[in-house]
Amino acid sequence: MARAGGMPAPLVLIGYFLFLPLLRLAEASCPSPCVCASDILSCSAAGLKLLPSPLPPSTATLDLNHNLLVALVPGAFSSLPRLHTLRLAHNRLSRLEPRTFQNASLGLRHLDLSSNQLDLLDRHWFLELPGLQELLLFNNHIVKVESLALAGLGMLRQLYLSHNFLTEFPFSSIQKDTHPYLSTLDLSSNQLLQLPLDEISALPATLQSALYLHNNTLTCDCSMYGLFRHWEQQDFGSVKDFRREHTCRLYGDRRASVRFLEHGGSFGNCSLPPAEQQGAAESSLQGYVGDALLLDCVTRLRGRDLHYLWVLPQQAYVAAPGNDNGSLRVFANGSLEILSVRAEDSGVYLCMVQDRGRQRNETWEVNVTVALRGQEAEPFNTGFTTLLGCVVSLLLVLMYLYLTPCRCCCRKTPAPAANTPSPGNEASAQSSILTPTPPATTEGPGRKVSNNKHVVFLEPIREQNGRLRAEPPKLLQSQRGDTDSIISVFSDTPIVP
Repeated sequence: MARAGGMPAPLVLIGYFLFLPLLRLAEASCPSPCVCASDILSCSAAGLKLLPSPLPPSTATLDLNHNLLVALVPGAFSSLPRLHTLRLAHNRLSRLEPRTFQNASLGLRHLDLSSNQLDLLDRHWFLELPGLQELLLFNNHIVKVESLALAGLGMLRQLYLSHNFLTEFPFSSIQKDTHPYLSTLDLSSNQLLQLPLDEISALPATLQSALYLHNNTLTCDCSMYGLFRHWEQQDFGSVKDFRREHTCRLYGDRRASVRFLEHGGSFGNCSLPPAEQQGAAESSLQGYVGDALLLDCVTRLRGRDLHYLWVLPQQAYVAAPGNDNGSLRVFANGSLEILSVRAEDSGVYLCMVQDRGRQRNETWEVNVTVALRGQEAEPFNTGFTTLLGCVVSLLLVLMYLYLTPCRCCCRKTPAPAANTPSPGNEASAQSSILTPTPPATTEGPGRKVSNNKHVVFLEPIREQNGRLRAEPPKLLQSQRGDTDSIISVFSDTPIVP
């Protein structure tokens, strides 16, 4: 006996009884306190102290947020080969064992360990996560990040370490050659005291623009102030979006905290780092009304006897060091700061540097453009203007061809020829192929005879061996003599060689 499809009935029964337990096992594989939806396993706020078991192998997103997990055993996620998102926020994890994420590393991209009780980032914790792209560690108790703790995360893009107790951070371990894709580093709301300017300046510009250092316990110094002023000038979001939260402590005293981006009077005598340490100084800057703008004075002169003088677009002069008139400030290294730019501050600023000891001087120009925020001038579109020029040219050509006034209907009817050849002359072999009437030999009323007239004509047809042959055209010239007589180039007598 066989089924309609061709498979014997006993084989169908055997297959059914073999796969039925597997189907039941798959249905029962979702842990009871969790919710399974396709490849998502959500066990959030389930009061778990241990990982649920068994975990479905098809899980790609595992949500364990808001539980009571204290520790994770090595290989805890080895049964999840498709796992790419793991959320462990708001638990009680105080440390991680080496190889915790073993066998789940190939696909894991997002790891959330925020709001736990971690106090250290060990160099062995993330070695098995070479493909990790986002790591969330904010709101922990981390006081130290070991120098090699992030060494195995070569694909890392975002790292969040805010709201911890860090007093330093190994910036040298996240340079471009080891972490080429890192574009966001949040170290805000920590207890950083000093900033290694050389290591931070060596970071890629894309990472510096998203390096968040606000709400720290930084000690006010010129190198720190120069770094943030440079970032503000570059319009980095890490400074622009948190301008009021950037504070530092005068002389390290907690009671003397200032918002240095808004009140920079304590840094008037600073000799800011040279422009080459902050990135290439620009000769053209764009500012926005109401913002501060820092103009670097670039010079190759070195020494203690340098004298700086800025010439403003209004032909006013501002000298360094320590010149502060309420709206402008000049630092000891010659940098000019406009505390609040206005629309009329646009123009060319000229920095004049004089070495009095060696009798040498140099100048540096900076072109400043001030605009309202959100109303920046659009760049000149060369492609659009080229296309517009082509369209206009085509229209002009069409107008010339079809709209030119006085076409054929406006032309005057030419006067009839004076001498019309007779039919007999037309048939004669002695007549010319071209039969224009030659110009008159005398100037009559309404006629003008001009010099150097050129006439193209063919030689008369002659018979050769029973065939007609035309001589090649010749160009002859008629000239007017002193006696006003005209020599005609036409002759009634055929030309015989």
